[in-house]
Amino acid sequence: MRLVFDILLLIVVAFGAASAAYGIKSLYQSRPSSVQEYTEYVIFFGMGIFLFISTFAIISLLLLRKKEIRKINNIIDAMKRVSKGDFSVRLDIEQYEEGYEKVVATINEMVSELGTMETMRQDFISNVSHEIQSPLTSIGGFARALLQEDEVSPETRRHYLAIIESESQRLSKLSDNLLKLTTLESVVPLFEKKHYRLDKQIQRVILSAETQWSDKDLNIELELEETMIKAEEDLMSQVWINLFHNSIKFTKPGGWIKIRMRKLGSQVEVQIADNGIGISPEDLPHIFERFFKADKSRNREAGGSGLGLSLVKKIIDIHGGEITAVSEPGVGTTFKVILNK
Repeated sequence: MRLVFDILLLIVVAFGAASAAYGIKSLYQSRPSSVQEYTEYVIFFGMGIFLFISTFAIISLLLLRKKEIRKINNIIDAMKRVSKGDFSVRLDIEQYEEGYEKVVATINEMVSELGTMETMRQDFISNVSHEIQSPLTSIGGFARALLQEDEVSPETRRHYLAIIESESQRLSKLSDNLLKLTTLESVVPLFEKKHYRLDKQIQRVILSAETQWSDKDLNIELELEETMIKAEEDLMSQVWINLFHNSIKFTKPGGWIKIRMRKLGSQVEVQIADNGIGISPEDLPHIFERFFKADKSRNREAGGSGLGLSLVKKIIDIHGGEITAVSEPGVGTTFKVILNK
């Protein structure tokens, strides 16, 4: 309403200015007889034309302003919807002239990324709930069986208790990995790098898992150069533990695991290869994603949560390194890690 009133007022002013200019022109129909009359003629006629043109320009600006305000209001409304969790909002970039295109494109891109993040968040919650519910169900079921069955043989009791202990450890590991991922994904991860022998660290990891790989009669081949690196030792230990244990889990009895380390100038390369079950080409691009399991039934038997490789990737990333994997089903898998020394 205010805009309409302003326009009507300006039209009245413009009409008055035009009338004044016309009156001045009529008053001076004859050629001005003196310099003073000529000056007055020019001044008044010019003022009338100036007022008319100015009024026309202001009306145009007011109309344009209304159009611009409408566009801005559309953007504001879209942002309000996004703030309430509606990530389906999209602004039609064709309705905005140059000057708004970048803003609208940026908003659409931002909303799209927020929608992707929201989907990931929901998937994450769903996966965490599933991973927690599965061992809890097992623990509850076998605990009830021990309570309800009066005559349980010692062997069966030990079997039930072993399952309860295994599932409890699985829950503990899941909680530990989630906590580590959350810590590492903070804006500035808090850890202190120091120099240490990488070859010695890998040897310790292999020795600590001797029971596991010797039970499966696996052949472990090492080719480690004496190498010093600067890194967070505990975090890097987690990398080698996860990768080595994965190879043990998915390599059949009597198989082999080869670990090779070599220097590449200012970097060091570590390869962990096995002749295990391998990973399909469809699954290989996703193995570093949270909760992804290339073989869900196999991972469940092995007690995996799908977080191990995600944690490995995050640790390598914050150290400025790189990790890749090549694999072929039925042939084996090779992980390659490159780190700065």
